[in-house]
Amino acid sequence: MSYQQNQTLLADLRFLGMASRYECMQTDPNIEELCFDELLSLLIDAEVHDRRQRKIQRLLRASKLKYPTAFLENVDFKARRGLEKKTVANLKTCNWIKRYQHMIIEGPTGVGKTWLACAFGQAAIRQSMPVLYWRFPRLIEALEIRLDGSLPNLRARIAKCSLLIVDDWAICPMTVNGRRELFEIFEDKNEVGSLLIASQLPVSEWHDYVSEPTVADAMIDRVVHRSHLLSLKGESMRKLKRSELEVDNV
Repeated sequence: MSYQQNQTLLADLRFLGMASRYECMQTDPNIEELCFDELLSLLIDAEVHDRRQRKIQRLLRASKLKYPTAFLENVDFKARRGLEKKTVANLKTCNWIKRYQHMIIEGPTGVGKTWLACAFGQAAIRQSMPVLYWRFPRLIEALEIRLDGSLPNLRARIAKCSLLIVDDWAICPMTVNGRRELFEIFEDKNEVGSLLIASQLPVSEWHDYVSEPTVADAMIDRVVHRSHLLSLKGESMRKLKRSELEVDNV
């Protein structure tokens, strides 16, 4: 079978990584020194890598991360925000997600909560875990009972994800319907999956925010008591970057 026929068959079978590696082999002067098993191993490795990368890209698009290029490797530890390298390194493994634990990132506006949340989401995606990012106001709006039948689909999407990121928690009032549906999500994620909640509101004030004592107790019991807490502090990162730009332009 000719090279062109092989390429066509590989493309038809959707072995794209293998097809790409096979094409490169045609111009590799050292390829003749390899035995059949070594050649086959190269092709299989290329296909596995390509499929993994395509899966990561699909998961990244589906996640809707606000900062899809945020990586934990790029965390700025020089800024005094209360972040420790050892803590971030331990959480980067995503073992807490595999154990159905949660994470809470609290701190004032501008300290990088959203960016950090997206970076943890990126770390999960790179381990082939489905992730969903929602800003709290949009999530509450989406959880309102609708006549278009979209709520069951949203519930199903949330149920399938390994990590649900809820950003800007408590930035708007919680509706009665929203509170009920949110409790169901918390209940589901307590059994299968994890939550990452980023908020300006300290955990100590969550009970008052939820306002309904019974629901507040249940939410806190299911989430807070099983969460890794990152309490950020310091000046706004936006303000610091703006100051650096002003100095550079002097």
